[in-house]
Amino acid sequence: MDIKSFSLGAAGEVTGSKHILQIDDRFIMVDCGAFQGKRKESDEKNRNFDFDMESLDAVVLTHGHFDHCGLLPVIAKKGYKGNIYATPATRDIANLVMMDSARIQARDAEFLAKQAAKKGEKFKWKPLYSEEDCIAVANQIVGVSYNRRMFIAPDVQLEFFDAGHILGSAFANLTINPNPKNPEKETRILYTGDIGRKCKPIIRNPAIDMPAPDYIFMETTYGNKLHQDHDIAMKELIRVVRESCQRKGKIIIPSFAIERAQELVYYLHRLIEQKKIPHVPIYVDSPMAVNATSVFRVHPECYDESVNEAFLKHHKNPFGFGDLTYTTSIEESKALNKKEGPMIIITADGMCEAGRVLYHLANDITNPRNTIMIVGYMAENTLGRKIRDGAEEVMILGDKYQVKAKVELMNAFSAHADYGEMTEWLKEIDTSRLKKIFLVHGEKDAQEFFQNHLHENGFPSVEIVKEKEFYKL
Repeated sequence: MDIKSFSLGAAGEVTGSKHILQIDDRFIMVDCGAFQGKRKESDEKNRNFDFDMESLDAVVLTHGHFDHCGLLPVIAKKGYKGNIYATPATRDIANLVMMDSARIQARDAEFLAKQAAKKGEKFKWKPLYSEEDCIAVANQIVGVSYNRRMFIAPDVQLEFFDAGHILGSAFANLTINPNPKNPEKETRILYTGDIGRKCKPIIRNPAIDMPAPDYIFMETTYGNKLHQDHDIAMKELIRVVRESCQRKGKIIIPSFAIERAQELVYYLHRLIEQKKIPHVPIYVDSPMAVNATSVFRVHPECYDESVNEAFLKHHKNPFGFGDLTYTTSIEESKALNKKEGPMIIITADGMCEAGRVLYHLANDITNPRNTIMIVGYMAENTLGRKIRDGAEEVMILGDKYQVKAKVELMNAFSAHADYGEMTEWLKEIDTSRLKKIFLVHGEKDAQEFFQNHLHENGFPSVEIVKEKEFYKL
């Protein structure tokens, strides 16, 4: 049996996860994510994605972030009719993310058409997919719970283990065995998707009790970074909120609508309860975050009970309290721009590339009383990355703005493990059969650093995956 792997995205970069496992002349795709970054370049990459859908046996989805699920409607449009395997929570989250993307694309198309008409130009850009396409592909997603091993193709079994990254996120363990009577001949391949962190609120820690893999395809988003200590981060959050309230400023938090928004609400609620920060109006201004919070409520099977037990016993809704308002309509969102601070606005998109965050930044980034709080990873060439890296001037919605608001970086809120945490996880799992670690989903510097770090920590066979290059397993 000839087993090979190659990647069509997230190889030397952090977005567009698409990893292909080839077994003889059959293929299994792990994740089908969209590229993010420079708009024109990302759009071209997403449009030019092509694959022989007839040869595809199955698709496995590790979690519902856009850079892992965003092109599922595209492969369905191109003719893929098979199953897409995901945990039940990932299925629900991915549906939200894809529908949100379709709506954003439709609005972008309408906006660009009007801009072209004003210039007397012919409008050519069209959305990659529609809401109807998202509904169609949703019917192909098959829910598979954690720790439930099942066949997804001849000789291939899938088992999900909790990755501790976002609600429903999973390590995908694929076992290939043409002879079930001889388990010693089986090949085990573990795709990490995105690796979460220990002791995060709401969800469980990344799983460590799983079959020993022969090969690991491992993410490296923070392959050269260490996160702030949690206690230090809480002190920093308290400081930023207090200082902003004294200035009567707004805190704009670009946040992924899934996990990060709910986690921030959780922390702010606790700090207000403990009287460590003053009562301040908090707005979650993202329809998708509101919908995602509803998904959280119906998936308690993903909760970390040890962290949340006391909180859940005393509050019917862990994501709602007196100072918190969820805004859904455009009118409600626009009204926030007219309100005076202090206030906290948690809004999507997490990388500042689309959505309501652009309008809040345009309105508030030039005011020195305000604060932009960066709480997650910002991919190269995104607006969020430029703000994070200290740009004095940025382009938002076609206009230039001076960055006069304070910019605060808080990487302790990241849902990705840093290189120390990833190494610790590797040392905790069973690596007795491990032949090689393949590094994906990371920028060049991060991957090279992490490769050397793993060599120094007892993992001699580590390779950085290059896009479209075949690796024999």
